[in-house]
Amino acid sequence: MKVRFAPSPTGHLHVGNARLAVANWLFARRHGGRFLLRMDDTDTQRGNSAYEEAIRRDLTWLGLDWDEYARQSERLARYEEVIGHLKETGRLYPCFESELELKYKREQRLRAGKPPLYDRGMLKMTAEQRARAEANGKVPYWRFKLSGATRRWTDLVMGDCHVKLTAVSDPVLVRADGSILYTLASVIDDLDMGITHILRGEDHVTNTGVQLDLAEALGAKEGRFTFGHLPLLLGQDGGKLSKRLGGLALSTLRNDGIEPRALVAYLARLGSSDDPQAASSMDEIVRGYDIGHVSRSAARFDVPQLLGLNRRVLHGMSYEEIRPHLPEGADEAFWLAIRGNIDLAVEIAHWWSVVKGDIVAPSQPEEAEFLQEAARLLPEGPWDGTVWKRWTDMLKGETGRKGKTLFLPLRLALTGEDSGPELAALLPLMGRERVLHRLKDAVQQ
Repeated sequence: MKVRFAPSPTGHLHVGNARLAVANWLFARRHGGRFLLRMDDTDTQRGNSAYEEAIRRDLTWLGLDWDEYARQSERLARYEEVIGHLKETGRLYPCFESELELKYKREQRLRAGKPPLYDRGMLKMTAEQRARAEANGKVPYWRFKLSGATRRWTDLVMGDCHVKLTAVSDPVLVRADGSILYTLASVIDDLDMGITHILRGEDHVTNTGVQLDLAEALGAKEGRFTFGHLPLLLGQDGGKLSKRLGGLALSTLRNDGIEPRALVAYLARLGSSDDPQAASSMDEIVRGYDIGHVSRSAARFDVPQLLGLNRRVLHGMSYEEIRPHLPEGADEAFWLAIRGNIDLAVEIAHWWSVVKGDIVAPSQPEEAEFLQEAARLLPEGPWDGTVWKRWTDMLKGETGRKGKTLFLPLRLALTGEDSGPELAALLPLMGRERVLHRLKDAVQQ
């Protein structure tokens, strides 16, 4: 088994194409196959090396490694060889119509009640007509002559599928400038590189029928590929996700503090019968992945759901796992104290400031007398996990306060927040001097 993920380095990875990368990688790892990362970089005008590097960086961040790496731009000679063969066998034929002429033809067919398919008018050109067109400065682009067969396959997600090629226009495979289009380059690569399973979006279903026809024209036997077409992702409101991908770029999610394991788990189970909220290790995600569980219906990418899973992942992370995210000097006690209150890794820095830095606490003039008493009764030591209970027990006895009226003024003065980690765990980390200083500051406001 061998699969491939073939992004075009013309932009950043988003959750839509990341889902396909995750599906291919998990499928390969689950079944002991190989994962090829192939750059569809023949579009030299829009593509650049910076995007290619960003794609590799994003996949590495997700934890998706690859067994092989290839660039289509390094295979141009091979493409030329295959193009020559298809021309010789009559499956690629030259076309000279302009965009305006093609538009006119489509409109004429629609007026006649016919589907707007290409009419294969250029197949009727004689050698003399072609020579005359080229003498007048016209340069042909090249279409693939479809067989007209009905291409069928059993899809890993969609079940029985078929495409009637009589209902599809002969596709353009080579532009007038000689550059190859993805449809042909992909088939050549998949055949040459030993790809066995192709997992991609359902928007490629018609293209699959065309590519099966192409593969046969290049000598491939029936059943050479196994396909799985995943339904497209929708936004939370049910609209097309592609219109709002700016905020769902992997780089944005990474900067926002989303854990890669949470995103992989979420994308792996999205639109399937598996629990999307299960916080699993990468090994567990791999072992549990079953593409047969993916629904044929479109799935909704729900940001709150992802945040909920991210929270679960963070809350279950050990000190060793989280240590790369922690500020210098933060120890295990700090992490164990705050992890139950973290939704995103970027929030860690805030609680580090609460424990070791400066805060701006809200004004509590009505609590000045109580906070003065709290400062007076602040224990000298030992300054450990017992200090919070000893201190608040004394405050209860002296002031008669309990519950929220006792704890909330202290929490606001010491952390600047009305909720958060247990103060019993935070006080030993803050130290007596910082606690006393904050109580006095709160009184002086």
